[in-house]
Amino acid sequence: MRYELSKRTLDFALALLLLIAGIPVWLLIAVLIKLDSQGPVIYSAWVHGRGCRPFRYYKFRTMRTGAPTTAHQAFVAAYIKGSHLQAKLRNDSRVTRVGRVLRAWSLDEVPQLVNVLLGDMSLVGPRPPLTYEFEHYSARAKRRLTVRPGITGLHQVNSRGRASFRRLVATDLLYIRRRSLALDLVILARTIPAVLSRRGAV
Repeated sequence: MRYELSKRTLDFALALLLLIAGIPVWLLIAVLIKLDSQGPVIYSAWVHGRGCRPFRYYKFRTMRTGAPTTAHQAFVAAYIKGSHLQAKLRNDSRVTRVGRVLRAWSLDEVPQLVNVLLGDMSLVGPRPPLTYEFEHYSARAKRRLTVRPGITGLHQVNSRGRASFRRLVATDLLYIRRRSLALDLVILARTIPAVLSRRGAV
């Protein structure tokens, strides 16, 4: 109980600070997205959070509006079933020029700080699966969703998208077993060099 309260306090305070402090940058990103391609600045989608409960999460839009998703969904299904190690399509033609830069530096994730304020997400935790990803989850994979999903996590700082789905699940379950405020702070600190390295970015 003490850990949950401390974690929630840290989440809310840091998310609010980052959102307010970065307002000039977030506005610049919004302008660049609008200049680069047609469509909304913010992309939202249904994902599954703690207890497998669905909620809408937010990102800066990095793809062309109306781009087909069939191939990507098939790719994700194959990844979950263990057919390949890469979690994301390389050189995805749906991604805009500005979108590639945002993804490279993980800036597309910034609007999820709003989800943290709303209590749907945490700063640290397993990444929330999209609905079409969740449909392929086994009972073991669903155990990732016994805690609030996060913007960053142990898997992200260790692998950043370059690991099998089995390893992703194992890493997230390890985090869930060992989670503590100290571990969360270590993961947050390791997130900065992981992002700067751009390892695994697409």
